[in-house]
Amino acid sequence: MLTRKQIDLLKLIHTRMEAEGVAPSFDEMKDALDLRSKSGIHRLITALEERGFIRRLPHRARAIEVLKLPDALMSQGFEARVIEGGAKAMPKQPVQAVPVQAAAMSLPIMGRIAAGTPIEAVSAAVRDISVPSSMLNGRAAHYALEVQGDSMIDLGINDGDIVVIREQDTADSGDIVVALVEGHEVTLKRFRRQNGMIALEAANPAYETRLLRDDQVAVQGRLVGLIRSY
Repeated sequence: MLTRKQIDLLKLIHTRMEAEGVAPSFDEMKDALDLRSKSGIHRLITALEERGFIRRLPHRARAIEVLKLPDALMSQGFEARVIEGGAKAMPKQPVQAVPVQAAAMSLPIMGRIAAGTPIEAVSAAVRDISVPSSMLNGRAAHYALEVQGDSMIDLGINDGDIVVIREQDTADSGDIVVALVEGHEVTLKRFRRQNGMIALEAANPAYETRLLRDDQVAVQGRLVGLIRSY
């Protein structure tokens, strides 16, 4: 039996992972649940882990697996899904009475993308990777990129990870995007509109936010999943 706060936190984590492939930060959890300190979030996370609803991956920032959902959320149409896994991992079965068959699709890895200083744009596939089909929207094109650098490490995106990108040329503030800068540099950053400019935000205090004109930035896709090999 979960408390209302525990259910709300589990819903927040699951929804964010479905949308962005990574869990929210403790500060975001605290604000969303209107708690005064992060110690309350620590207690809720521990309670959810002890009850088998989530699992924390050691030595990785914001790495949380949602293992199952309570009936209160399942009745709202949610499905439990694990974002992280091995390079050839299959998705876990949805937590529901009727079993469904796990499936995977092959995506091209289009080279490396900088999570740090922007690098040259990449356009040629270097190899393919097997991706859980539940990560993908069947109506949109997707591709994968290998992360190079540590500027997004506070979002749980590490050097060497594979990010799954849905191809699109628009983004909402707060989305993690593949951004083409001035036509020749590509980078993975959080996208925000700020005072008529485009802000490309890192998730590492060692890197500064870049402010650019709208015509200097072209969105090439949005992060929808993360795959990690152990």
